[in-house]
Amino acid sequence: MNKKILSAAVAMALAAGISGTAMAAEGSLADVPKDHWSYQAVDQLVKDGIIEGMPDGTYAGDRAISRYEMAVIVARATDKMEAANIADRALIEKMQAEYGSELKTLAADVQDLKNEVSKVKFNGMFRATYDNDNGKEVQDVTDRGNDHFYMDLHGEYKVNDNWTAKFQSETNHRYSDKHVTSNGTFQRIWADGYFPENGAWVSVGRAFRGLGFGNILQSGTNDGVQAGIPIKGTGLTASAFYWSPAWEGNEQSYYGVATWGSIGHAVDINLAYQKGQLSKGTRYNEGHNTVTYTDGFTVGAKVKAIKNVTLTGEYVQTNADNNNKAAEAVVEYKGIDLQDKGSFGVYARYFKIGENLANVDNLWGSRPGNAKGWMVGFKYVPSKNVVWNTMYSQQKNNISAVERDRNLLRTEVEFHF
Repeated sequence: MNKKILSAAVAMALAAGISGTAMAAEGSLADVPKDHWSYQAVDQLVKDGIIEGMPDGTYAGDRAISRYEMAVIVARATDKMEAANIADRALIEKMQAEYGSELKTLAADVQDLKNEVSKVKFNGMFRATYDNDNGKEVQDVTDRGNDHFYMDLHGEYKVNDNWTAKFQSETNHRYSDKHVTSNGTFQRIWADGYFPENGAWVSVGRAFRGLGFGNILQSGTNDGVQAGIPIKGTGLTASAFYWSPAWEGNEQSYYGVATWGSIGHAVDINLAYQKGQLSKGTRYNEGHNTVTYTDGFTVGAKVKAIKNVTLTGEYVQTNADNNNKAAEAVVEYKGIDLQDKGSFGVYARYFKIGENLANVDNLWGSRPGNAKGWMVGFKYVPSKNVVWNTMYSQQKNNISAVERDRNLLRTEVEFHF
């Protein structure tokens, strides 16, 4: 039997904490007779330091060992074959021949375990953020609302070849007031389906979804469904959606279409149209005087202008009577790679976002609605899977009424896993 397979099998068995009889076929559980030569062979291998006895680091002593347990010991010895002397190698090879069928069972059982383990995946990020934010709420008052420790945990389980069940848990603790924005429960739970025969996909459940490059037209956690399929002969994907934002008090639902992807060697586009089920001007969420201005569209393009430089522009408009437009332009130079220590990227952003748009992605408060301004920033990877972000922004907030100046300096460190 392949030594690497045996070694991997034993490693998996030990890591999972399974006993020597946990997965064995019934025929492998019969005890090895106390006068069998295998016991003397194991004694010799223990004395020579090739093995340490049973998988838990002990030796069975006077207790009878099943054939399956003996096969685990043989597999452990096989892993040390190269360090063994000639006599011990001969013992190991003799035991491999004796317990060949049990070794095959062990490898098959552990492969089944590996297959199950491979269906489960986790990844996420921890971040510490510090803001020097002057003028966000009241002129010349420094705001500490976004100083926080934040963890984002993603998990998934592969149900079958087409479907994967997923969840996301966010925990956000502010430094200054001990306020817990998100308490670490599963805020988002959904399932993604993918069908390789035509490239179609579907996402069902509560998840973070947005429209456009900058998620200006629509952004946030919503309950619903989105489906898409590649457009043959192009680099584009066509998509349709129906969803409802998950924030408390919402009564609105949206449906619409979107397309995105490449239209040339250096140009990507992102287009979307959405329509709200409630009529324009509908008031709901009594006590908050909410008005729906939700029908709208976004048009965006991303161009790789020259080497290492990307230009992105986006325009958004809703059906509100006024303050219903948004525009953003971003210039990016290079970009980070989490696996590449020393990689970096810099960017500059200009934005103007009217008051009467739907759920705008405010980039953790740095690009709010009803505001205009610019920001510059950089990202740097000082160590693998670690990112340092720093940005500075000057803005005019509340541009539909009495404007307030805002100066924001943000620095943060992220640890990805």
